[in-house]
Amino acid sequence: MTCIMNATQSNATLGQLGGKANALTTLVQYNFPVPAWFVLSPQAFEHSLTPQQREQLQSGDLDQALRNLRLSETAQAELMKALQTLCPNGERVAVRSSAVDEDGATHSFAGQLESFLGVPLDQVAARVADVWRSGFGDRLLAYRQENQLTSLPSPPAVLIQRMVNADVAGVAFSANPVTGQRGVAVISAVYGLGTALVSGDVDADTFQVDRRGQVIHRYLARKTVAHRLIEQDGSVTVAPVPIADELVEEPTLTDEQVQVIARLVRDVEQRFERPQDIEWAIEQGELYLLQARPITNLVKIADPDGALTLWDNSNIVESYGGVTTPLTFSFARRAYEEVYRQFCRIMGVSKGAIADHDITFRRMLGLIQGRIYYNLLSWYRVLALLPGFTVNRRFMEQMMGVREELPADVLTTLTAATLTDKLRDSLRLVNSIVGLLRNLITLPRQIRRFYQRLDRALSLPQSQLETMRPDELAAYYHMLERQLLTRWDAPLINDFFAMIFYGVLRKLAIAWCNDTAGTLQNDLISSEGGMISAEPAERVRQMAETISNDPVFVDLLRTGSLPQILQHIPTVPAFHQQYEAYLAKFGDRCLEELKLESQTLHDNPLLLLRSIGNLATSPSASTDAVNHVSPIPHTPLREQAELIVAQALQKNPLKRWLFNWVLSNARARVRDRENLRFERTRLFGRVRRLFLELGRRFYALDQLTSPQDVFYLNVEEVLGFIDGTTTCTDLKGLVAVRQAEFERYRRQSAPPDRFQTRGTVHPFILQLSSSHSTLATTAADTVSLQGMGCCPGIVRAQVQVITDPRTAELRKGSILVAERTDPGWIMLFPAAAGLLVERGSLLSHAAIVAREMGIPAIVSLAGVMQWLKDGDWVEMDGSTGMVRRLEVVHSPIDPTPEATVETTNPTEFQPVETPSLEPIPLEAKSVEASHGQ
Repeated sequence: MTCIMNATQSNATLGQLGGKANALTTLVQYNFPVPAWFVLSPQAFEHSLTPQQREQLQSGDLDQALRNLRLSETAQAELMKALQTLCPNGERVAVRSSAVDEDGATHSFAGQLESFLGVPLDQVAARVADVWRSGFGDRLLAYRQENQLTSLPSPPAVLIQRMVNADVAGVAFSANPVTGQRGVAVISAVYGLGTALVSGDVDADTFQVDRRGQVIHRYLARKTVAHRLIEQDGSVTVAPVPIADELVEEPTLTDEQVQVIARLVRDVEQRFERPQDIEWAIEQGELYLLQARPITNLVKIADPDGALTLWDNSNIVESYGGVTTPLTFSFARRAYEEVYRQFCRIMGVSKGAIADHDITFRRMLGLIQGRIYYNLLSWYRVLALLPGFTVNRRFMEQMMGVREELPADVLTTLTAATLTDKLRDSLRLVNSIVGLLRNLITLPRQIRRFYQRLDRALSLPQSQLETMRPDELAAYYHMLERQLLTRWDAPLINDFFAMIFYGVLRKLAIAWCNDTAGTLQNDLISSEGGMISAEPAERVRQMAETISNDPVFVDLLRTGSLPQILQHIPTVPAFHQQYEAYLAKFGDRCLEELKLESQTLHDNPLLLLRSIGNLATSPSASTDAVNHVSPIPHTPLREQAELIVAQALQKNPLKRWLFNWVLSNARARVRDRENLRFERTRLFGRVRRLFLELGRRFYALDQLTSPQDVFYLNVEEVLGFIDGTTTCTDLKGLVAVRQAEFERYRRQSAPPDRFQTRGTVHPFILQLSSSHSTLATTAADTVSLQGMGCCPGIVRAQVQVITDPRTAELRKGSILVAERTDPGWIMLFPAAAGLLVERGSLLSHAAIVAREMGIPAIVSLAGVMQWLKDGDWVEMDGSTGMVRRLEVVHSPIDPTPEATVETTNPTEFQPVETPSLEPIPLEAKSVEASHGQ
C-alpha cells in the first residue's frame, strides 16, 4: 500500500489528494511560494478500519465506528517516513483536511473540518485521526444537507504541511467578495497566526487594491492580541498574546507588502482562471502561500463597476408579451436595428455617425429570460444622435414616448455639450426640419410607393412557397430583407409625424381650448373612417348576424370541434363566402401576431369561429350593447368636439387655421399608422410561413423532430445551415437544449418591467423575480384607480378579467379587463361594454380601435389585473380615465343584471334598470396609477 502523495507525483488524482492539496499541487508546479507538504490519501483511512468499524460505518453508526479510530501500523509507518523527509530537523507541522468536495468551485467547506497547527511529529498520527472524525461530524453533515450534497461523505485526505510560524498572516481575495468588484483585491491582515482572523477574536486591518496596483482604501483596526504557538508541558497550543502598545494601531503591512500580496492573489487567479481566496503568512520577511480556493459567492453578484444597462418592456410588451422564441427575437432584433438606422438617416444623421454607433443599433433589444426588452441606453444613444437633442432633449423625449428619465449620471454622459456643440447641433436641426417638411409634403406619395413595393414583394402566391427548395426560400427571404426590412421608410416617417401631430394637438387642446381633462384630442380624431383595424370587428358582427337564425350552426360554432365546424361551413354558403373573405384579408391577424411562432387564423381559426358563435347567440342584443356603449353617435361626438374648438377659437382665425392644420395631419397620420401596421402584419405573416416551410424541409431531412422546432433556431442558424456558414449542425440537439431552457422561463416569474444590470447580463438575471409594484399592492385596498381615458362614455357593469383570449368567452355587456391587447383581441371587442387595459398609451392599438368602434376605454391602469377579479362591479369613465369599484347589494329578484351605460351628456342619460343587483360606490381612498411603467 502507498498512501503518501505529494506534488511531484503526476499520477495523483483529485480523489487521492482532495480539493485543497490538489490546488497546492498546481501552485507548486508553477513555483508559487508554498511551504513543503504531502498528503495522506483516503486509502489510509480505509486500511485503518477494522471489520467491525467498517460494518458500523456502513450501517450509519458513526459514533461507534470512529470512537477508537487510529492509523493502521502500515499507514503509520509510511506517515513517519514521510515526516522525516519533510521535517529532517523535527520542525512542527500543520495538519489539515483536504476533502474531495473541499475548496471547490461551488462549495468551500470553510471551517467545517478540523485543522491543527504546530503539531509535533509524534502527535501527527493522532491529529490525522481527529481530522478523519471531523469529516463525519455533525457540523459537516449539517453543511452537506444544507447544500443538498449526499448525506454520507467520503473520508478526507489529510494535508501535512511544514508549519509557518507567522509574524503576520491573513487572507486575500482577488475580487471583492462583498461588493462583487472584480477589479478590486481585498487583503485582511492580523499579527501572528491567521487563526485570530478566522476565529474572529480580533479585527483585521483591511486594504483594497485596484487593478493598477494602487492601494485605494485602508481600514486599520485596533489590534490588542495576536495568536501565537505556546508550548506548555510538552504540548503546543494556539493562544492569544498581548500586542505591544506601540503596534496596536499601526498597520500590520506596509503598502509595498500589500501590493505584493495583491499581485500574488491575482497571479493565483490567472493560474486557476477564476477569482481566488488565499491564505498567506509572512515569517521573518518571507511571504508564503498556504492555500487557495475559488470565491464561490461571486456567481451570485454582478460587478457594480460593470457597464450599466437599463432594460424596459413597458412599450414593446404590447407586441412581444411573454416568452418569445429565438427565431422571433433574432428577426425582431434585425428589424429594429435596420428601422432605427433608417430613421436616423431620414432625420439627417450623417453616415459616419451612424457607422460609429454600429454596436448601438445592434443592441436596441435584449432577450431576458426569454422575454424581449428595450435596451434603454442604446435607445437614448440613438436619440442623442438626432439633430436638436442637445438643445431640446425633453421635447424629443415626449414626442418619442419616453416617460421616465434616465439616471442623472447617465444623462450627463449623453447630454454633455459645449456651446459650439449646441450651435452645430442647432444648424443640423434646421437642416433636419427642412428635410422633415419635405418628407411631410411627399409622405402620401411615399406611402403609395411603399404599398406598391410591398405588394410586389408579397405577390408570390402562398402555394408557390410550398414547392420551393430551401435555397430558393432563403433567397426569397433575402429579397424581403432588401425590399422591405431595410426600406421601411414610409411607415417610419408616418409614425414619427403621428406622434408629433398627436402630441402637439393635445397641447393645443389644453392651452387654447381649456381642455382640463386632456381628452379632447381623442374625440377630435375619432370616427376618421378608412381605418382597417376596426374592420375585423365589423366583419365578425356581420357574420354573426348572417347565422343568427340558424341555432344549430350557432351552437356548433360555440361548442363543436374545429374539424366538425370546418366540415359544416360549406353548407352555409352566405357565411362561407364571408368567412373565406375574412381569412383572405385578415388570416395573418392573430394573437401576438408579431411572434413568428404564433398560430395565425390560417393555422387555427377556432378563436374566430367561437367569437362569431358567441356573438350570434343574440346578435340584436349584441348590436344594441355596442351601440349603447357610446350612446352619442360617433359623428356627433366628433362634431361636438369640433364645436368646442370652434367656440374657443372663433375670435382668433390664425389659431383656428393652425389648430385645424394640426388636427387634419393628426387624423391622417394616426389613420395611416394603423393601416401601415396592418401591412407589417402581412409581412410578418409571410416571413412566418417562409420559415415554417424551411422547418418542413429540415424535418424532411431528419434534421428536426418537428417542423415547428424551427422557431427554436435563430435566423442566422437557419440560413447558415443552408449556405454552410452555421457553426452548429446538430439542429436536433440545439433545439432540445433551447426548448428545455425556454420551458424553464415559462415556469419562472417574469423579471420586472424595468430593471438594470451591470457588466455581464445573463448570470445575474436569474436573481430577478417579478414583484407587483407598490401601486398594485396598494390598489387591492382601494376603490378607485386612475388611468388614461381613450374613448368617452360612462359604464357600470361587471368585469371579466381575461388572460388568454384563446380560451375565453366574453359575456356580452361585460367590461373586458386585460394586461395588454393586440390586434388578435379585436374579435372579443364587439361583445365588450368597455375596455380596461393595464398597459398601453393613447396611440396603442386598443386605444385607437376603441375610439373607432366607440367603446369606452381606459389604458395604462397600472395594477388593474391584481385589483379586479371576475364578477366585480365597476364604474368606468372613458373620458377622465377613472375607474371605481362598486359594492353590490344582493336582492332575491332575478340575478342576471345588465350593464348600465351613460353618456357624458346628463340630458341623454337613460340608465338600464338592474333590479337584482344594486351597485353602490364604496367610500375609500383612490390611487392614481402612473401613466408609464
